[in-house]
Formats: sequence, structure tokens, C-alpha cells
Amino acid sequence: MSKKMQAAYLPGNSTVVLKDVEIPVPGHGEVLIKMKSSTICGSDIRAIYREHLGKGPEGYQNKVCGHEPSGQIVQCGPGLRRFKEGDRVIVYHISGCGVCNDCRRGYMISCTSKYRRAYGWQRDGGMAEYLLAEEKDLVALPDSLTYTDGAQVACGFGTVYEGLEKIGISGNDAVLVVGLGPVGLAACMLVKAMGAIKVIGVDTVQERVDIAIEKGLVDHAFLSDANAAAKILELTGGMGVEKSVDCSGHTIGRQLAVRATRKWGKIVLIGEGGTMELNPSPDLIHDQKTIYGSWVTNIWRMEELVERIVRWGIHPEDLVTNRYTLDNASDAFALMAEGKCGKVAVVFDEEIK
Repeated sequence: MSKKMQAAYLPGNSTVVLKDVEIPVPGHGEVLIKMKSSTICGSDIRAIYREHLGKGPEGYQNKVCGHEPSGQIVQCGPGLRRFKEGDRVIVYHISGCGVCNDCRRGYMISCTSKYRRAYGWQRDGGMAEYLLAEEKDLVALPDSLTYTDGAQVACGFGTVYEGLEKIGISGNDAVLVVGLGPVGLAACMLVKAMGAIKVIGVDTVQERVDIAIEKGLVDHAFLSDANAAAKILELTGGMGVEKSVDCSGHTIGRQLAVRATRKWGKIVLIGEGGTMELNPSPDLIHDQKTIYGSWVTNIWRMEELVERIVRWGIHPEDLVTNRYTLDNASDAFALMAEGKCGKVAVVFDEEIK
């Protein structure tokens, strides 16, 4: 094995910088993972690629980018308790302290300890040939799923699944998904797998609407406009949907998610950023609606999701519309930043399995 590897960094001016860096050596409780697939998350574009929005310990600290990694363990440090060399794994993308209340619940995303470090933000991430990870952050990847399936679970699908579990999805539900970027497409795929009777998707970008329709993820999808709520009511017998999922991160999208939901319905907000302006009495209180906020997921639920994806016979990789090698990472990030594609993956082998 060469002692050098190629790795990608984001200077914050809508470019990608490739560097040759040392391959790390795993210490106690750590593993070295040969990267197989690393997908690009919208939060990377919003908060790192275009400009470094986060500050202090929560900000990007000039580390190897990428927080949706999946690969194979090639070297183990001492003290491992579960995983071994050759195992196929997903990396839960926040490494928490492990001993606070949030970490003990599995929500390392909510860890506030000084020891918390997110892969691709405060510690090196997956846009490199190798990744150093802690064993406690790993989720086993079954042979029946591809590495790109695994990369999708590492953030996007895990995040969506958490939100859907908060509102509950069943065969009784018509579900509205607002925003059909990669997270919204994941929501549509999971909602269908969980048995929703009708899935309606809306977006302001025609290309994203087309992807949702072409991939069979929705029963109805259309461009969002001033008549969107009326269209949704028409599709639901004038009642509105039982459940809504906002992946837009925009006040107009969020207003639609709330107002197109029927009495006693539930809404979950997943899309980051933006604002939200509502009229509480007519929009929520009088119709007895409930809004949930949901941020990433916990690691045990991510393991549960992997098991259920296998049971449902779905493949998150199907939402990847474009694949690049690491030396073309600049093109991969530029395409993702345009916001007109599905998921974009950086792959490290000619055949991903």
C-alpha cells in the first residue's frame, strides 16, 4: 500500500482542491476503510462548498470533505469488539463523545461535548481513497446492498427515515413530499416502501419533478405554484394529505406542507435553513395539526433502516443519477450545486458492490 492518497477539500469558493496526503494508521478502537462510494449531501453544498457558513467547533475545519461514506475495512487497530478486516461498512457521520445522554441514546448528531467531531467537517471524511473511523461509528453493510446504497444511508436516507418514523407512515396515508432533491426523492422511495397509499411530490425545478416521475417514486408530481395546495386537495377528495414531509427548507414550501395537510394531520420538517411564516390559528391550532422537527437519526435506527431496506427490496443507489471518480470531484460538486439532478456519487472502483 502506498503511504500517500488523494483527498478532496472544499475552500469555500465553489471549488474543490485535491491534495496528496498521508494515509492514516488506525489506533485503538479505530479502523482504516478503503473507500468504495461517497455521495454528496446538500448540506455540503449549502454550508461548505459555496461558503463556510459554520463557525467555531461546529464549522468546517479544512478537513477531507464528504460525510456520506461507505467502504471496506482493510486495517484494524487494537481493541476492536465487533468489526474486523474485510467487513463492509457504512459510517455514521458524526463521532460523538460516546458517554453523554445524547450519545447513549445513539444521537451523536446532538452531542454537545468538545469531543464531538463530524466526518467531513471537523475530522477527515469520505472524499479520499481511505478513511480513518472509530469502530463505534460503524454500521454493517449487508452483501445484498451496494456500497452506494450504503453511502446513501449514511446521511440522506437515515435522516429521512428518522423523520418518517416521527410522523408514522402506513397504508392509511396519502403523503405529500415538498422538495424533490435527493432528500425528497429518498422520502418518496421510503414512503412508498412503508406502504403509503398515495405519494404526491412537488418542486420548483422541472428536472427534479421529472426524475421523481421517471423513477416511479410518486403517484403524482408537479411544479409548485400558487395553485399547488388546490391541486393537492383535489387529489385527496378535498381533505388534504394525512402526512407531509418538507425537504425544501423554504418558507413557501413549508407553508404548503402545513396547509395541504388535513385536520389532525402530521408534518415533519427535514429541509435545513430558511424561515417559516404561518398563521397559527387557521394553519395549526384549529385543525389540530402537529409539526415535528427532525435532524439526522440515531445509530440504532440506521441499523434498523439497513435491515428494512433489504426486507423491502429497494436500493437507494437507484436515486444516483451521476457518478464520478475522485479526480473529477470538482465536476461532481459543480453538478450537485446546480440543483437539477438526483444524487451524485464519487466512486472509487470500476465496479461497486
